[in-house]
Amino acid sequence: MAPGHEGELPSDAELRDSCNLGYATACARLPQDRAWDSVRFGAKALAANGSLVQVKYVCERDHRPVEHGVVIFDALDARWESSHPDERVQRLAECFLQSHLEKKKRELEPADSVDVPGKNL
Repeated sequence: MAPGHEGELPSDAELRDSCNLGYATACARLPQDRAWDSVRFGAKALAANGSLVQVKYVCERDHRPVEHGVVIFDALDARWESSHPDERVQRLAECFLQSHLEKKKRELEPADSVDVPGKNL
């Protein structure tokens, strides 16, 4: 979505070397006029059953916060109760939440038994 590069997909090397962790100053597609360099996320359940999830975000520029807020996901209805007005940040929040929920699910699943010599697991 970088201006002048709409619809282009970066190569694997570009993603790995320039775009992966924010502050992508080596990226040739990086717009000079931009609101943020990076967006960070965190999540927590608002309800004991995990039906509401709060996703906090912080948009950074030059390693300083310039915007922050919260979006809320209703897991029971599988819909966002509130969303970010910028579709790019909202999409990042959706990807973050999907990864976060998958990680939580794996943490709750019983571990498969592993054969270790001399140990019964």
